[in-house]
Formats: sequence, structure tokens, C-alpha cells
Amino acid sequence: MNLARRLFLQLTAGASAIWVCPLDALALDYPTRPVRLIVGFPAASGPDIVARLLGQWLSDQLGQPFVIENMTGAGSG
Repeated sequence: MNLARRLFLQLTAGASAIWVCPLDALALDYPTRPVRLIVGFPAASGPDIVARLLGQWLSDQLGQPFVIENMTGAGSG
């Protein structure tokens, strides 16, 4: 009987905490700087074109600038 009461109190406390936590998270304005996407292949390659299309779509959807950087050899391990 004592265990059921304790479990009920823990669940009630957890449910009430859920309503408080997201209010703090909504105040964040993330990201505040341009987002960098690093492509491990040279420019004008297949992955670079896909990354640029994806970056443009994300920029339109999220309203944040996305910068595509090519670092040849970064993905070759």
C-alpha cells in the first residue's frame, strides 16, 4: 500500500514538472549564428550538390542561414 502511494506521488510530481520545463526552453533563440554544414568532398561533386540543396531548404524552413563548407578528405577516414 505504501509503495502504490509513493508511486502515485512521484508520477504526480513528474506530471506537474512537465508543464514548467518547456516554458524555459521556448525562450531560447537557437541558433544565433549561421549553421555550418561540412562536406568531406570537393566542390561540384554529388554530395556537395545535395548538401547545398539541403542547406537551401533548411534555410527556407528555419529562417537561419546555412553555410556549406567543402573540406576535401574530411570524410575519407
